[in-house]
Amino acid sequence: MAIFSKRPDGMNAFYTIWVGQFFSLLGTGMTRFALTLWAWELTGSATALAFVAFFSFLPGVVFSPIAGALVDRWDRKLVMMMSDLAAGIGTILLLILSLNGVLVLWHVYLIAFVAGAFESFQFPAYSAAITTMVKKEQYARTSAMLGIANSASGIFAPIAAAALYGIFRLDGILAIDIVTFLIAYGTLLFVKIPAVKRSEEGVASRSSFWQELSYGFRFIWERKSLFWLQTSFFFANFVFGMAIVLTNPMILARTGNNEAILGIVSACLGLGGLIGGIAMSAHGGFKERRVRGVLWGFTASGLLGSMILGMGQNLVFWIFGAFATSLFLSPINASNQAIWQSKVPPDVQGKVFAARRVIAAISSPLAMIIGGLMADYIFEPAMQSDGALAPVFGGLVGTGDGAGMGLMFVFIGISTALIGIVSYSMPIVRDVERIVPDFDPALVEQG
Repeated sequence: MAIFSKRPDGMNAFYTIWVGQFFSLLGTGMTRFALTLWAWELTGSATALAFVAFFSFLPGVVFSPIAGALVDRWDRKLVMMMSDLAAGIGTILLLILSLNGVLVLWHVYLIAFVAGAFESFQFPAYSAAITTMVKKEQYARTSAMLGIANSASGIFAPIAAAALYGIFRLDGILAIDIVTFLIAYGTLLFVKIPAVKRSEEGVASRSSFWQELSYGFRFIWERKSLFWLQTSFFFANFVFGMAIVLTNPMILARTGNNEAILGIVSACLGLGGLIGGIAMSAHGGFKERRVRGVLWGFTASGLLGSMILGMGQNLVFWIFGAFATSLFLSPINASNQAIWQSKVPPDVQGKVFAARRVIAAISSPLAMIIGGLMADYIFEPAMQSDGALAPVFGGLVGTGDGAGMGLMFVFIGISTALIGIVSYSMPIVRDVERIVPDFDPALVEQG
């Protein structure tokens, strides 16, 4: 019992979980990179890669309301452990299928869907748990540190996977992922996550399970500023969903399947996020008007990131575009997370954050499929040397393989910038922190 009484709590608990999550993200990133190469070698189709992303992302949207209601009823630490365990089992199944030489695309789709369903519990549980572990003034910093973990793994995962894929192929990468999962799972076993006292909103939300499914949506709808802020993410995630599925096939198509160049560009995506996360963590983010970090970030990421990434036809432009795209994602996500953690009482964050995720992300799965299909059947043929759009846009993005996806990135960048500009022109979004009051932090039990 003496051993367990010394379990880390507070910020020490957060740091412990953070280390474990970094290793887990590193292994997951290596697996995703290796699966991208494997699927591209198998099909050479952007649509095939889009379906991998689609089946990974869709369940997170579909099951989030159920996850949110259950997270607020269950022990959040247990929920996080169950989610990690399901992801680990999925990786083990992929390894078994690959070792036996029977792995095909539909296996990847199915396992990605099941793992994504369990992952839908991870976001609301993790976000709500952090709110109870740290003080209010640390919300932006902890959110930025989570961004650092994502970005750092984004740097090292593609480089490591690109270097090891030619030697160990998919099997070896999956085995490494399993080891990193065990490290992350072990850190969760030793931390202490405090309980929360009930707020008025929490007590009022208690009802039948089916009524609780809609509570998070009602909470957000009654606070119109939060609803419209999340609507901005709905539109941004639609265009960003296309960018997610087009980045890798665009680089592979424009470089003749050069794994090393793809690894460098992917690492620069991670590096930009890492630098942005470190800056946010050190500075603490916007002390007031954190919404500026969200909306100005949209505009900067679109104009300096996605547009240049699409127009680029060599490694220098791709490095700059990838770096700038992710550099501004850190203030976007950290600022937005800090706003919500400040406005939503901890004992209902599971339900509210799940609803928040549905509103923001429901557009992404459709965008992923649309993006893949538009690339393969419209923009890529149209941007060949004899294509319909080549005379108009050939001077901007070039022609040939990958040019059509490059043109799509230009449109994605313009659209993302406009979302930030239009949203900031709306007082109901721009003044969200003044309109919606903070929850009472005295209700959080730090014991």
